[in-house]
Amino acid sequence: MRQDMATVWHDGISMLIVAGIGLLAAAGNVYFASTQAMQVGEKLRRQIFHRVLRFSSKEFSHFGDSSLITRSTNDIVQIQNVMVQVLRMMLQSPIMLVAACVLAYVREPRLTLVFLISLPILAIIVALVMRFAVPLFKSIQKKTDRINLIFRESLTGVRVIRAFRQEKRERNRFRQANEDYTMTGIKAFTLVSFLLPVVTLILSLTNVSIILFGSHLIAQMTMQVGNLIAFMTYATQIMISFMMLSMIFVFVPRASASASRINAVLETPISVADPSEDSRVEIDPQHPATLQFDHVNFRYDGAERLALQDLNFTTHAGQTLAIIGGTGSGKSTLVNLIPRLFNVESGQIRVDGQAIDKLSQHDLHEMISIAPQKAVLFSGTVRSNLQFGNDQATDEQMWQALKIAQADDFVQEAGGLEAIVEQNGSNFSGGQRQRLTIARTIIKRASIYIFDDSFSALDFQTDAKLRQALRQDPQIQQAVTVIVAQRISTVADADMIIVLDNGKVVGQGTHAELRAHNKTYQQIVDSQIRKGDEERATQTKKN
Repeated sequence: MRQDMATVWHDGISMLIVAGIGLLAAAGNVYFASTQAMQVGEKLRRQIFHRVLRFSSKEFSHFGDSSLITRSTNDIVQIQNVMVQVLRMMLQSPIMLVAACVLAYVREPRLTLVFLISLPILAIIVALVMRFAVPLFKSIQKKTDRINLIFRESLTGVRVIRAFRQEKRERNRFRQANEDYTMTGIKAFTLVSFLLPVVTLILSLTNVSIILFGSHLIAQMTMQVGNLIAFMTYATQIMISFMMLSMIFVFVPRASASASRINAVLETPISVADPSEDSRVEIDPQHPATLQFDHVNFRYDGAERLALQDLNFTTHAGQTLAIIGGTGSGKSTLVNLIPRLFNVESGQIRVDGQAIDKLSQHDLHEMISIAPQKAVLFSGTVRSNLQFGNDQATDEQMWQALKIAQADDFVQEAGGLEAIVEQNGSNFSGGQRQRLTIARTIIKRASIYIFDDSFSALDFQTDAKLRQALRQDPQIQQAVTVIVAQRISTVADADMIIVLDNGKVVGQGTHAELRAHNKTYQQIVDSQIRKGDEERATQTKKN
């Protein structure tokens, strides 16, 4: 083939075409790997988010807020990183490895005996590294949860920390968690970093052995120099393949730990689930409903004693049910059972005569509107927050709800319905946040309205005006209204008052009946208001 330029051009152009195809394939591989990894991350985040929205308080308590945040962010990023590497390298490396081994064997079978020694050693080393690295990476993710928890508590409780001058204590607590995370990370990454130089050493010794044995075969005239060079080329391909695989194994342990944590969220059974299609019943969410507790008992998961015991009462549409009692008596627990945030242990809760565990959660929640104990507002505007209650509400309906909630004045001053609401409503006072959440509750058309101690930040005058506006609202008049409160003045005008003590109903009736005959209620009255205040509360009811 000497001086045969046609062959040189033919083979050279063929090689350039193959190289160009390889370049395009490599670019396509990077694009494909990145796109698929990002899409997998998007799907996992969506699945976790949808799953968490279905969690009951039991599941939230099991995982914790900080851990759920870590799993939906940091853990998914780990999986995305390893998926990019897998799609870029792990599909290519085994093909390259097998092809190079076959061609090496075809070229010179005697030298392939070297690989029978080096490859098992590499496999054992990789397996050992994985064996010890996976537990460390699982521990790293747990310690990440711990750091997030401390950081989150410090941010939300910064005023308390400063008020009690506990900055040093919190710094020490964060430092200990941070150092613990750092030391575990050093151990884990030192272990996986050990893999690359060991693999390089073994493959280099493999190459030296190939040259050593090949030189003896050449000296014995049983092998040509060209075969040795070709075999070394294939050996280099094998080395590169193993190097790429070893890089994958650096990422795999942490991604494996993250995958287990994500699966734990996705596979956790939902304790409060919808009934089957066969047993499900339907009711009109706009129909005036009755609320009935039929000998209901409830205990928190793992608790020894009942949190609520033998609750038995009925409230009809148009009536106001008030719940009062000391701290820890079970008031908020009782109202949390109505939207089925927990499952009762025994007994039945019925809405419009139907047991709530026979209703889909969507239908049940359509019938209920809640103002929670803690005023929760979302970043956006006053309008967007009110639309959480009714996304079809008109401006007139929004202003009417704000007027009933005694919030129209400060909302008007803040800029109207387009007034900015910062994260957690931090640009409003506690009383203003409560009134906005009450307005959001009122604007929803529901059969049951629940106000869980949502008047606590209001002064007595605003409280009285708000309750009077509620009684005069036609929509509220057709629904069951449940009010949880600490103040006697807030519950005095209710149609029925339930007095709770240690999870038991110790009194049930009107203000006048309980004031005359119930010792627990009398103690609450005497501890809060003077005789004149009580008379004014009673007069308000008459009016």
